[in-house]
Amino acid sequence: MTLYIGVDFHPHQQTLSWCDSETGETQTRDLPGDPETVRNFYSSLREPAIVGIEASARARWFENMLFETGHKLFVGNPVLIRKRATSRHKSDRRDAELILQLLLREEFPSIWRRPPESESVLDMLRLRQSLVRQRTGIYNRLQALAHDVGLPKGRIKTKSFQKLLVGVELDEVASIRRKHLFSLVDKLDEQISELSAWLEKIAARDSSVQLLLSQKGVGYLTALATVHTLGDVSRFPRLSKQIVSFVGLDPVEKSSAGTTRFGSISKAGSRLLRHHLGLAAQIACRSDAKLKSFYKRLAKKKPKPVAKVAIARKLLVKLAIMLRDHITADEFDQRGRTVGNARLTTDLK
Repeated sequence: MTLYIGVDFHPHQQTLSWCDSETGETQTRDLPGDPETVRNFYSSLREPAIVGIEASARARWFENMLFETGHKLFVGNPVLIRKRATSRHKSDRRDAELILQLLLREEFPSIWRRPPESESVLDMLRLRQSLVRQRTGIYNRLQALAHDVGLPKGRIKTKSFQKLLVGVELDEVASIRRKHLFSLVDKLDEQISELSAWLEKIAARDSSVQLLLSQKGVGYLTALATVHTLGDVSRFPRLSKQIVSFVGLDPVEKSSAGTTRFGSISKAGSRLLRHHLGLAAQIACRSDAKLKSFYKRLAKKKPKPVAKVAIARKLLVKLAIMLRDHITADEFDQRGRTVGNARLTTDLK
């Protein structure tokens, strides 16, 4: 006997529809989002249940609670779940019943989920990126202030130019602005340094990250984002195509009437990883001989932004193969191709 529960989950409420596979009895009820009430309900069940939810909201406390109470959780693709609906009407109860029916028919479209450790690292990377963006915005305001007071051309991030701006006599309002903006920069610098130190420690202990650092242009931030976003790359049978689509660097095809057209990238995957790959590609196309040659050939017939995206895509495939085959960048370059296992190929000398 197995108890199946379909849950339409919201942060402050959830609608449940459950069925006992032995009796066939089906019930539906609403639960408030109070963690204690939810825990009491799932703890009162006679046996471990199979619970299905959509991947539409983050609910780590809910997942941890189910694990502690012995239940099994499946997270499904919301787009594929909605495609299975037989009615255009939509409500919390209908959604919960649909999830239940898919679980009972063993047609629930489960998705791959990252381990909690990877989610924690990615959260720290996102926080650091957010702080860096805030600091950049403050630098831009300081640069505008320097233009307002007639300072010569210079970069506000340099200590010499900052010293020059501090020494300028300003009116009361501009002086207060300058004081608080520099204070915010100092605070953000401290916070970013603290996060960077934590991330460097994590990177130093991760053998996969150290493997990716052998690639020119890839720093510890890009390596961490790649490792913890992709996870186990062996789950991609057609790695070179599927990994690009997973990250959202695949060009969208718009072909019709025998004419083949490719537009912009799909941007369907991790924005964080695409950002770091773009930064890494800028350096890799200058320091990596093969990528540099590829970039120069492509830049002659394509706009430079398009060529840089192509470098990022090529770099992603290379990093994924390095993770799959446990090889360094030099070993990858020696093989000459991006298929097979580099450790099983003969060295070309």
